[in-house]
Amino acid sequence: MYNLPAEKFQGIKTPFYYYNTRLLQDTLDAVKAQTGKRPGYHVHYAVKACAHPDVLRMIQEAGLGADCVSGGEIQASLDAGFPADRIVYAGVGKSDWEIELGLQAGIRYFNVESVAELEVINEIAARMNRTANISFRINPDVGAHTHANITTGLAENKFGIAMDLMETVIRKAQEMSHTTFVGLHFHIGSQILEMDDFVALAHRINELQDRLEAQGIGPVPHINVGGGLGIDYEQPDEHPIPDFEAYFETYEKYLKLRPGQELHFELGRAIVCQCGSLITRCLYVKQTEHKQFVIVDAGMTDLIRPALYGALHRIENLSSREAGQPYDVVGPICESSDVFACQYNLPATRRGHLLAIRSAGAYGQIMASQYNCRPLPKGYLDKDLE
Repeated sequence: MYNLPAEKFQGIKTPFYYYNTRLLQDTLDAVKAQTGKRPGYHVHYAVKACAHPDVLRMIQEAGLGADCVSGGEIQASLDAGFPADRIVYAGVGKSDWEIELGLQAGIRYFNVESVAELEVINEIAARMNRTANISFRINPDVGAHTHANITTGLAENKFGIAMDLMETVIRKAQEMSHTTFVGLHFHIGSQILEMDDFVALAHRINELQDRLEAQGIGPVPHINVGGGLGIDYEQPDEHPIPDFEAYFETYEKYLKLRPGQELHFELGRAIVCQCGSLITRCLYVKQTEHKQFVIVDAGMTDLIRPALYGALHRIENLSSREAGQPYDVVGPICESSDVFACQYNLPATRRGHLLAIRSAGAYGQIMASQYNCRPLPKGYLDKDLE
């Protein structure tokens, strides 16, 4: 249904990213179908997943907001046409200029992660004669069944404010002259496939809301549960669009929202991951005593997830349908960790064959680097190749 047009890739210099906008639009429509049935549900796209300008514009035109973690992401969102009142700004380390940019633009709210940050935001807002809307990121000490490097909701993680300090920081914000407390923010991790993790978060939020109300605080206008919904890296064609219905139903069933309370989500990977592929070319097939290597022209500088997380992406040979055999698929970078897959079964592969590394729309091109003085990979939309 969303086939890769291999014949259109032949004359393009590899490696490059290819984005299927039909799949992206269908994914956005699936999100809107679910939130449209649930008044008060708002999805902010996690810009860190992919900031290709055309991708951002499509997401903005679909009516989603933007979840930003840097001043650069705020500016990219504004440039793509996102209204400032649909932009939220998180991040454990916000620089002064980034706070100033958010205040000047009039973003919806800042997700604040420490008392020190709160004090700085209040000082800058006072100097600019602005009032900052504040949502506190609370560390719920809820684990997630995902890679340790992308678990964010445990007590030992760097993110958020400890639950024991919640009432204290809220009252401090309420006493300040240039901040308005508007919400609570949570995030437990990324690439989560088990709904039970989100159920656990919902239960913890219920407990915290009860606790706040017992202290005379609330109801809080906005609850932000973060994102984290994962995708199928093994069989992207069988599950091109995540199960958004199960995801939103989980919160609808288990999270006890108060009347008038608005619920915010920060989805990134689930929206853009399956629409993107990294297209690379085989440079050499190297036979050693123990194994065969397919050496491609893409490396960890183009897609770092396998080296960083041990992530495995589906790899397809777009040029061969011959009988399969196992290869180690590796890049040209001078690092032993520049490996996409080990003993991966591919059709017989030769120099010049095009390979597609699938499910690379999220945390792919956006995380590319110029290590080894390599050029950054370009990104093409399907309409660019028509």
